[in-house]
Amino acid sequence: MDQYTQGLMDFIQANPCNFFVVASQAAQLDAAGYVRLDESAEWNIVPGGKYYVTRNGSALVAFRVPVQVQPQAPLPFLIMASHSDAPTLRIKTNPEIVTAGAYTTLNVELYGGALLSTWFDRPLSAAGRLMVRTPEGPQMRLVNLDRDLMVIPSLAIHQNRKSNSGYEYNVQKDLLPLFGNGQAGRILTLAAEAVGVAEEDVLAHELVLYPRMAPCVWGASEEFISAPHLDDVQCAYASLTGFLEAGAANAADPFIPVHVVFDNEEVGSGTKQGAASTFLRDTLERLAEALGCSPAQYKRALAASFMLSGDNGHALHPNYQEKCDPTNRPVLGGGVLIKHAANQKYTTDAASEAIVRTLAEQAGVPVQDFVNRSDEPGGSTLGNLSSAQVAVATADVGVAQLAMHSSYETCSAADTAHLVALARQLFSGSALADIRAALC
Repeated sequence: MDQYTQGLMDFIQANPCNFFVVASQAAQLDAAGYVRLDESAEWNIVPGGKYYVTRNGSALVAFRVPVQVQPQAPLPFLIMASHSDAPTLRIKTNPEIVTAGAYTTLNVELYGGALLSTWFDRPLSAAGRLMVRTPEGPQMRLVNLDRDLMVIPSLAIHQNRKSNSGYEYNVQKDLLPLFGNGQAGRILTLAAEAVGVAEEDVLAHELVLYPRMAPCVWGASEEFISAPHLDDVQCAYASLTGFLEAGAANAADPFIPVHVVFDNEEVGSGTKQGAASTFLRDTLERLAEALGCSPAQYKRALAASFMLSGDNGHALHPNYQEKCDPTNRPVLGGGVLIKHAANQKYTTDAASEAIVRTLAEQAGVPVQDFVNRSDEPGGSTLGNLSSAQVAVATADVGVAQLAMHSSYETCSAADTAHLVALARQLFSGSALADIRAALC
């Protein structure tokens, strides 16, 4: 097992939801000497500095400033973006439902387009954040109950003979997790205890379910990996890993590398911390202003910039080959996906594709093409939404996987290293001349 496969598995196991993903990446940046910025404060940005900023505790932008900056010759941004969230079931306010005096279930609602059948009959827990009362005012506390706590039990085949011939799940009825007996108490009590506060001091909560199965490597030659929320933690992990590895050697390069993790992609990105928000734009504009760039110089920098939009895509399924495009059939382990769509749900065009292929050649990374069948519309992602706020040349990339939006997804054990290498190559700036040539 290579270091990146192990690193991804460890990262997924330690970070069960969006808030943990961002907190963990912030801790990595702290350890690497990055300075945390506050959106509500003045920013003191200096040449040679390393910085990051978070929004909502679930989105993050990190960047490095070269040691030499000349506002009259604005530096391009080299960006890779991904997202921290995954489809799940969110626990509602006042969630406990007591049935027949014997069972306590939890009232939940669907977040994103989850593959619902995969949530049944397996141990689940809950994680997220609490807003708690303190003498200094409301503060956020991350909470992971971190034990086998719930199960969503299936209805026996004897009581639903149609369960193997197609069944439409009703989240309000079918997906309520069994939490305990009729005297189980409140899940908020457990959450408050886990972070060491009194329950009456919990002002609000955002808790989601997550599957307890650990990531694993499997297959005849240990060629596959299965884990929760590979989509899109795999891209977030690869982006930061490549960002930090490139920065260790090339802190003085004539460009500004930017690592971005948005939130809420699975529900449309239309939040203050989503790809459709002003988060990235606000950060880049404030950075340019701090470096003495005029609005016109900032726009010149954007015109020379490039972004990889990282989000996984579908691999050819061995049992459903007809679901794949006839001529573009990506497979597990075949390398990084370049994603195309005529409707511009993916932002890749000929110029940005040429840049990705150049980066991949320099990094020795295999690539393959992903296009949806023309009669099978695919999902949306974050690149085209982000481009409405920060108009830079963008290509959509990712890793091929099976069972997207399942509670336990599958990909190749080799492809994380491929995506890390592509990110590292982007952030090294080695293709800067090729980017300028392609965009002119």
